[in-house]
Amino acid sequence: MALRLPDHWVWDSWTAEEGERKHLFFLRASRALLDPELRHRRASIGHAVSADWRSWTLLPDALVPAEPDAWDDLATWTGSVVRDGEGWRMFYTGVGRADHGLVQRIGSAVSDDLVTWHRDRAMPVLEADPRWYERLDPGSWTDEAWRDPHVFRDPGGDGWHMLVTARAKLGPADGRGVIGHARSPDLRHWEAGPPLSAPAGFGHLEVPQVRRVCGRTVLVFSCRPREMAPEHPLARADPPPGVWTAPAAGPTGPFDIAGARPLRAGSLYAGRLIVEPDGGPALLGFRDMEDGRFVGEIADPVPVFLDGDLLTTGR
Repeated sequence: MALRLPDHWVWDSWTAEEGERKHLFFLRASRALLDPELRHRRASIGHAVSADWRSWTLLPDALVPAEPDAWDDLATWTGSVVRDGEGWRMFYTGVGRADHGLVQRIGSAVSDDLVTWHRDRAMPVLEADPRWYERLDPGSWTDEAWRDPHVFRDPGGDGWHMLVTARAKLGPADGRGVIGHARSPDLRHWEAGPPLSAPAGFGHLEVPQVRRVCGRTVLVFSCRPREMAPEHPLARADPPPGVWTAPAAGPTGPFDIAGARPLRAGSLYAGRLIVEPDGGPALLGFRDMEDGRFVGEIADPVPVFLDGDLLTTGR
C-alpha cells in the first residue's frame, strides 16, 4: 500500500488536507539516474491524494525547476502548504545552477485547487540571514543550509511562523544544526530572526515540524548518524536512527535539541506527523537505506504515542 513509483524514487514529503481528501507533496527523481545520490539535483515536486494515507492516486507534478537563470532553476526541494485566504500557498526550497546548487533559498507558489501551482514571484521570499546563520563555507559544511520550511499560523493570531533547517555561525562544524526561524504578518513578507534552538551535536535538523500531540507540543526532525558530531552519544547507534523527537516549550520553542531521542521507525526518514482517520497520531515518512540500498518510497503511517515530553512508536 506504500506510495512506490516504478520509474521514480520518492523521498521527503509534506501534506495538506482538504476535507476528507489528504494531499501528499513529495520529492521525486527518475530511477534512470541509476545512482540515487544524484537525485537531489534532479528533484521536482510530485503530488498524490488519498482518503486514508495509504491508498494513493497520483496527480500531475506540483512544481518543477524554473527556467534557466532563475534562482531555482536546478531543483525544487521540501516545503509546506498552508491555506491562504480562499486558496493555498506552498513554501518550498529551491537551488540554482549559478551557485552549483550549494545555496538554498525559500520561495512560494500559489494555487486555487491544490493541483495547479504558479510561482507568485521571481525572487525567493527568504534567505539565510548572516547575523545568525552560517552562509556557504565549503571548509565548514557542504552547502548553505536554509531549507525545509515548516509554516504555521501564530497560536495567538499574530501572523505566521516559519521553522527552517539551518546552521549556526559558531561551534564545531559537524554540530551546528539549529532550528531557524522567521515571521510574517501576511505570508508574503518575511523577516528572519534568531534560531529557536542551540547547536547540540547535529550537523543539521532536517524537515522540522512542530505539532500538538495528546495535549503536548513536540518537535520532530531528521538527521542521520553520519551527519552528527562523532562525540554525540548516539552517533554510532545500531540500528542508526533517522527521525528524532525533542522537547518543545511551545510551537516556537525553545527546543531542547540536546534532549532529543530517536523515534524508532525502522529506516523511515523525513518523518511527518499526521492524524489518522480514526483520530490517532502517526508518522509518515519515506524508506531510506535498507540492506545497503536506497528504497525511495513512502511507507504506510506508523502510529505514535506520547511518552512524557517526547513521542515513541512503541517499538
